[in-house]
Amino acid sequence: MRVFVAMMAITLSACSWFHPKKAPIPDPTQIIVTGAPVNSTVFVDGSQIGTLTTRNDHPQVLDVAAGDHKVEIHVGDSVVYREDIYVAPSEHRIVRVLSGLN
Repeated sequence: MRVFVAMMAITLSACSWFHPKKAPIPDPTQIIVTGAPVNSTVFVDGSQIGTLTTRNDHPQVLDVAAGDHKVEIHVGDSVVYREDIYVAPSEHRIVRVLSGLN
């Protein structure tokens, strides 16, 4: 009986050797912009990536590649906030806009 149990344990453990586990999907790398004034837009690295802000304190979650980024908040043709940041892979980096226009 012990031999049978040992053989079953070896057989079942061998199954995991031939079926590798899939790597977990990493969390997305994101910049979360809070505090942008109404009627402002978010630019990342010179490109508009966010939508027009329609109300105060509405965070915008932006998927970006890991690395260095320049975040700008524009109201019309004016830049009211600028920040250079680094976002690590799978990091959720919060940018709090302190422009005084809210």
